[in-house]
Amino acid sequence: MIHPWSWLRGLIILAMLAVGVQSRAAEPVDLELVLAIDISGSIDPDEAKLQRDGYVNAFRDPQVIHAIRGGINGRIAVAYFEWASYHQMHVVMNWTMIQDTATAHDFADKLAAVPITRGMRTSISGAIEYALPMFERSGFEPLRRVLDISGDGPNNDGGLITIFRDRALAKGITINGLPIMNGRPNQWGFPVMPDLDLYFIGCVIGGPGAFVEVARSFEDFDRAVRRKLILEIAGLRLETAPPGGVTRWATSPPKAERSRRLIAEQPAYEKGCGIGERQSRDFWRNRSLN
Repeated sequence: MIHPWSWLRGLIILAMLAVGVQSRAAEPVDLELVLAIDISGSIDPDEAKLQRDGYVNAFRDPQVIHAIRGGINGRIAVAYFEWASYHQMHVVMNWTMIQDTATAHDFADKLAAVPITRGMRTSISGAIEYALPMFERSGFEPLRRVLDISGDGPNNDGGLITIFRDRALAKGITINGLPIMNGRPNQWGFPVMPDLDLYFIGCVIGGPGAFVEVARSFEDFDRAVRRKLILEIAGLRLETAPPGGVTRWATSPPKAERSRRLIAEQPAYEKGCGIGERQSRDFWRNRSLN
């Protein structure tokens, strides 16, 4: 026979469990950081591995770990996904709290063990759209939210990049960039962009203190990603970052009040933020005619 009050005990247990889940969901962190990594067709397998290795090495780096531990809460939450075309996104590492050497190394080890995916077209707009709901379901309570996008070319798939960028800014998310200045031709013969850093500044990044850290090549990616992560985690304290960086701010260095201006006051990209789409149309039109 079922005790007449057993159902009440069950409800109480469920309520206690629910309270426990809610308390965990509100765990405070200094930063929610989504890392969005380009694996489009312009990036060959060796270059894709250099990118992955750069992030793996960064989360094993003592300076990065020191920056994490130096925050108000001493911990951050990180998610990592790879992107290519508008409909091709792959979460490699879901939200993970990092607070010390052990958790940072564990994140790096798990990241290194996941196979790298490959894609075709380049949809930075799709990456931004994909990242926005990730912040909403993170399960943490952050002081700051940052989306970091690395890539070696402009948006050429999905909607216009500035529309999606502005949606992120309206939600209080800062977008930083890591443009890779890849001068060598890709396997498809698609044109490279020699001023990709300026495109990122004018069309991709935005929000308080937004910046790009330029990788001069894929071989330079390891250095660039370490410096970028330290600046993001430390809240843009330049004295904490390794020397020798190629850091370019959306407006001016973060010590100036002007760094808090939004994207509307950032320098415009003179060739227009739809240049990737134009290049793509011209490229495929010429191929069809030849």
